[in-house]
Amino acid sequence: MSSSFETPRAGGGSFGSTSATGGTGRAESIRDAIPDAEPIHGAHDTYAKGEVGSIGALIGDISTDFSTLMRQEVALAKAEATQAGTTIAKAVAMFAAAGIAGLLVLLFVSNALWGLLDNWMDRGLAAIIVALLWAIVAAVLALAGKKQLDSFKGLPNTTETAKRVPDALKGNEAH
Repeated sequence: MSSSFETPRAGGGSFGSTSATGGTGRAESIRDAIPDAEPIHGAHDTYAKGEVGSIGALIGDISTDFSTLMRQEVALAKAEATQAGTTIAKAVAMFAAAGIAGLLVLLFVSNALWGLLDNWMDRGLAAIIVALLWAIVAAVLALAGKKQLDSFKGLPNTTETAKRVPDALKGNEAH
């Protein structure tokens, strides 16, 4: 009877299966960036239940299985951190672009609008109206950046598989 630390994937594949990157060299999703799972061959494959070989062999098998599991967890964490970094970088770029665009628009359009409103009303009231318009624009841009940051969900696959490590170490892999 054989068992492993592999986690089933959505869509029927196993944790370590990969798909083509479409020739771009970039993974299309986190699961595509995760390397194939290493097969685990250890005490659970070579000894019948209840039969004890040598203690040294059992400890060696446990050590090998644990190090394989840790390598897989590190690979998953790296893939998720890379995707998380990309999402955060996009949000930061949107905030920066919104700031630069807002400044340029503020400088050119505000002066023109202020001059136009100055023809119809008091100069101070015209300045307040222009300032309120730009406050609305700034709020809309900030909400768009916040929405991008809110789409960031952390490292869900690493968190899920890390929760399974204690049970796997106890031999309760099905949980």
